[in-house]
Amino acid sequence: MAGTVKPRYRELKDNIIARISAGELRPRDRVPSENEMVESYGVSRMTANRALRELHAEGYVERVAGLGTFVADLRATSNVLEVRSIADEIALRGRKHSARVLRVSKQHARGEVARSLQVEAGSDVFHLLLVHEENEQPVQLEDRHIVAGFAPDCLQQDFTQITPSAYLSAIAPLQEAEQVVRAAIPNAAVRQHLKMETGEPCLVIVRRTWAHGRPVSFGRLSHPGSRFELTGHYAPPGTPRSTPQQSVAGAHNTHTVKDA
Repeated sequence: MAGTVKPRYRELKDNIIARISAGELRPRDRVPSENEMVESYGVSRMTANRALRELHAEGYVERVAGLGTFVADLRATSNVLEVRSIADEIALRGRKHSARVLRVSKQHARGEVARSLQVEAGSDVFHLLLVHEENEQPVQLEDRHIVAGFAPDCLQQDFTQITPSAYLSAIAPLQEAEQVVRAAIPNAAVRQHLKMETGEPCLVIVRRTWAHGRPVSFGRLSHPGSRFELTGHYAPPGTPRSTPQQSVAGAHNTHTVKDA
């Protein structure tokens, strides 16, 4: 069966988003104007205008009157919450990251997953369950659901080599992220996967991420309470940031709000 033909404005949008994801277009780089799109792609001015309007509405570009359209600096607008792969966080501490994949499957969204991803019940989603290790010690159980249409080749990925966060970021830049942090007593399965003592609490981060103007990922990140802490650093605008040597660091594993 032939697939649905993608509208031309959508093709233009996806082309720009792909170039941003690949690093070909970087924050503050100028993107093609309406006139350039009309000439290069052979589309109408209305089509080019719609593509740029939607890219702007979804936060990928900024339009400056009299100057043109530029790639938005998503890093500057993410504030304290900046999604970063846990592998990168562990590498910054000078340690080795490894991952064990427990489950990669296709499911139908139900209940909390459907509501969180804002999809109809029964919609296709991918379910990932992984244990992330730091120097061979488990520090995070990642239980994540991803909208299937956003990442159609998800099941073909080797998540021992690329983290889900890095994979999703390569598809499209992060627009928004939301997280809730809570303490919880883990069930037996979580405790076993994270090698936790009986009665030890865990720190759970419930996180959603957006791309293309909609939620695309919903996950629970569980961490052993005795081996993990959540930290952040804030400086008011105009205030010089202290050097790493001046910052206080915990004695055990830390996880900043920049993690995956």
